[in-house]
Amino acid sequence: MLDVLREVFGFPAFRGGQAEAVAAVEAGRDAVVLLPTGAGKSLCYQVPAVVAALEGRGVKAASIHSHQDADAQREVIGALGRGELELLYVSPERAALESFRRILRKAKVALLAIDEAHCVSQWGHDFRPEYLRLHELREVIDVPVIALTATATPRVMDEIVCALELKAPAIIRGEFARPNLAFSVRHLRDDASRLAAIIAACDELGLRSRNGMGRAIIYCATRKKTELVSDALRAAGFPAGHYHAGRTPLARERAHGAFALGRTRILCATSAFGMGIDFSDVRLIVHFGAPGSLEAYYQEAGRAGRDGAAAQCVLLFGSGDLMTQRRIQSGGNQARAEAGLAAMDRYARAPRCRQEVLCAHFTGRDDHPPCGTCDVCAGAVEELQEEAPRRVRAARAIVERKPRGLRPTRTSGSGLARELERYRRRRARELKWKAFMVFQHKVIVAIDQQRPGSADALARIPGLGASRIARFGDDLLDLVRRYG
Repeated sequence: MLDVLREVFGFPAFRGGQAEAVAAVEAGRDAVVLLPTGAGKSLCYQVPAVVAALEGRGVKAASIHSHQDADAQREVIGALGRGELELLYVSPERAALESFRRILRKAKVALLAIDEAHCVSQWGHDFRPEYLRLHELREVIDVPVIALTATATPRVMDEIVCALELKAPAIIRGEFARPNLAFSVRHLRDDASRLAAIIAACDELGLRSRNGMGRAIIYCATRKKTELVSDALRAAGFPAGHYHAGRTPLARERAHGAFALGRTRILCATSAFGMGIDFSDVRLIVHFGAPGSLEAYYQEAGRAGRDGAAAQCVLLFGSGDLMTQRRIQSGGNQARAEAGLAAMDRYARAPRCRQEVLCAHFTGRDDHPPCGTCDVCAGAVEELQEEAPRRVRAARAIVERKPRGLRPTRTSGSGLARELERYRRRRARELKWKAFMVFQHKVIVAIDQQRPGSADALARIPGLGASRIARFGDDLLDLVRRYG
């Protein structure tokens, strides 16, 4: 297992929980894996899948999805039937189709991995009824099942075991404390006060200039708010963009690309900006209003500080946020929605270490030590916090102007980092991969910092395995020589 981890993935050792999960699968056991966002859940099934999830790591992997034409789908199905694939990704909706199950009966399958497993639970924050049928796959393929999630309470963990009909599964729980994250809650009533707080936080990081620290994500509950906040930030001189599901695919791709390349250092987004986010240098995540559950909040806030350096997670909270979420969630499971909102309300108002509250919510234990870095631990909490009147007046003037169409200031990291990101996206288009399949953003950061001059030096970059160096190494070294 360690050889695979080092040679294919380029990591020297497993993180907490990963080795136990891989060992359970290798032993033929079912497993339920609860690891927080950014803790490396996918490795738990990629390593046993002999050996990786992605072609970029030298393994034969493929997916079947609705954006493929019929010929492309037939090609993947043929490869599966011939035993040429080591890993196949499909949606639960496709897995429920009888036509897909007929294909599985002819394939030699060793493991069924169910990611985002909390979706099987009526009490999870993203329930999807199609997940409830996944246990039926065992009637077709009698293989071990590994179910993985980043956000599940003890109640949801129990429901995962029952709903998927797991057989005496190994239960692996990671450590949920994130010592490098400073959580805080600001009780602010109106948009102008919240915008003023965001502007102040972005100024502290120096995000107006090229030499600022990292980047920031501002999560908003609605599409309209993402546009309001991004407009206000641009009017205040910040390079900001916005991302939500109502934009065209091209507009979303451009917003994501500008953020990835550093042309916009701040992205205002709904929860649609989530899957595949691999930026290691996010120094600030602000929630412009409360999300619908503590699970959703922790998953989004957990995208900060993935490089281990200090980062801030700020929740801007008001009781009106709960009414907004009730409107958004109307028509769903109202008992689940109310339970999620009650947990958010308790988190926002509790006079207790923020990380203690979060860890207890997911583990069911009450013995977690205080973090020492959140606003409660630092003694920086007030019953009602308002920004300085002058700053609020300036923010209110920006809101009332409703500036649309302003062009963001261009700003980015070093020339090498920009070229590495362009190279990554270009190769992804050529290979028809996602950008993170070429290499993760943290690889760009490491190359930019270390400036490797040889293949041996590249091999010491975390996240670059032998297969990636063989495929991309010469190009990377050439870029370092040209821009180093």
